[in-house]
Amino acid sequence: MPKVMAQPDANTGRRRGRRVTTSLSEINVIPLVDVMLVLLIIFMVAAPMLQKGVEVNLPTTRRADKLTNTQPLYVTVPTTYGKDRRVYIDDEAVSVDVLAERMRQAMVGRTDKQVFLRGDGAVQLQQLMDVFGRLKEAGIEKIGVVAQERRAQ
Repeated sequence: MPKVMAQPDANTGRRRGRRVTTSLSEINVIPLVDVMLVLLIIFMVAAPMLQKGVEVNLPTTRRADKLTNTQPLYVTVPTTYGKDRRVYIDDEAVSVDVLAERMRQAMVGRTDKQVFLRGDGAVQLQQLMDVFGRLKEAGIEKIGVVAQERRAQ
């Protein structure tokens, strides 16, 4: 808002007339809002174009389909493990002493060295960790422990 200054005294020798000064403490925000809205519109239009990506024709091979469709391998530790020390590779009963060798044989044609370990709820943790160690001896890189979701009561 312009301010009007009082006229200087005639004896001081200054110019006569009104002097108008403006206050610099006020910022005009209307141009700022206009620029921000224009930038917002530009980014809204450009964002979908950035998400498209680059189109690439990937090469195909017959072997890649076989590798991705391998069945998971399950090792099951039943409640009778403490008595007879037998585990199941899928549906085949195997002694834990030969588990490492049998797992090496099962992993010959596989690229993913991954096994899922299922243990009965009554099996002690030490017994489960014994089987876990034998699987690591066999060169299994990834061992997943399978569990069921607890039902709400």
